[in-house]
Amino acid sequence: MQIVIFGSSGFVGKNLINSHKDFDLILPSLRNSDWANGLNDANVFVNCIGKAHDHKGTASEKDYYFANYELVKVLFEEFLKSSAQLFIHISSIAAVEENERNEVLTENSVGNPQSHYGKSKKAAEEYLLKQTLPSGKKLFVLRPSMIHGEGDKGNLTLLYKIISKGIPYPLGAFQNSRTFISVDNVVFLIKEIIKKHKEMESGIYHITDDESLSTQKIIEIIGTAKGKKPLILSPPKFLINVLAKFGDMISLPINSKRLKKMTSNLIVSNQKIKTALNIDSLPITAEEGMKKTIESFNNYK
Repeated sequence: MQIVIFGSSGFVGKNLINSHKDFDLILPSLRNSDWANGLNDANVFVNCIGKAHDHKGTASEKDYYFANYELVKVLFEEFLKSSAQLFIHISSIAAVEENERNEVLTENSVGNPQSHYGKSKKAAEEYLLKQTLPSGKKLFVLRPSMIHGEGDKGNLTLLYKIISKGIPYPLGAFQNSRTFISVDNVVFLIKEIIKKHKEMESGIYHITDDESLSTQKIIEIIGTAKGKKPLILSPPKFLINVLAKFGDMISLPINSKRLKKMTSNLIVSNQKIKTALNIDSLPITAEEGMKKTIESFNNYK
């Protein structure tokens, strides 16, 4: 089986390559003018290309829409011209919600993207779902919650650095619960879709761990990995909110966006994908996956 992986140098792409070594992999680079050569006989297209992190704050709206929307159209048109039967597109739960929702998010939840990232991901989904699929071809749009694993460069690394340095965690007054997904579970689900797609319906599927985790639970996991008990402080919430506002204006470890990510509730259901794949649970629990990620940070000083 020939599998084309777009975005093979990225976080998810690298993990897919490592887990699909028994397949015939094609890893095109869109920087090359002849990137589409040799794709016609492929069986599966997996699109992992996407722009998410902007730690330097230099990305424009155009940058997000190019990577997360315009390129998707190009790749899907190539898929339609090829003999491939399956197109898997990695979207994001940010296409539905990025901050907080007082309900469990399902595939039928009304979208409320706020950032260029979320809006560009939503635009790509809408484009894909409007396309007519020829007989024998299927499309799967996967919406992962926050993906983590070895090599993670998101908010988890910031939290890890704070706790590792012995800096007290100042957000103890906030109690939250969020669903994440380990990159190992992402890879597992993609492999299962490739094996079972003929029995599945095209469409959108949320992918997330089976259980949720609180930020304080993640801090406990970090403490265990570092062999020290973290110090958790609980100053009034209004003081933290004021500090975050200052962080929006000047460079501070905490700002409004990070505060929401670390303290708000965002629960995503993965029941649709498990039902479609006829599985009861994912191979790695939320806590096991988070422990593996945190322990991998110890290797990067």
